Amino acid sequence: MAEPVETFPNPEPARDYEIAIRCPEFTSLCPKTGLPDFGEIRITYVPDARCIELKALKYYLLGFRDRGVFYERLTNRILDDLVAACAPRRMVVVGDFSARGGITTTVTARYEQSAPESPAGRASPPESGS
Repeated sequence: MAEPVETFPNPEPARDYEIAIRCPEFTSLCPKTGLPDFGEIRITYVPDARCIELKALKYYLLGFRDRGVFYERLTNRILDDLVAACAPRRMVVVGDFSARGGITTTVTARYEQSAPESPAGRASPPESGS
């Protein structure tokens, strides 16, 4: 099981700003062969109330080193876990995997915070006529 991802309070929560994180030495295992897969994980996000603590992220990503997982599931799992940890305004996770058998794979998963819901379907009450 991967380590939990710790967060800390965003020091500038009123401002939209982007944080870009690279993990150029990412490893996991191929679920079919058990051989190591190598690649780079790139995380870009606009924080809301919380930011990702980098040491915790490092240990979280190291948790995949001995796990067999397909690239597509892996990239989406990282996105889901990080969104659950810090509830960003927007986040993109890119898994850019090294060539295996002459083929490279890049998987991109995106999240965007929903806009606050407006009272859908509510019409203003009719004004009373005089």
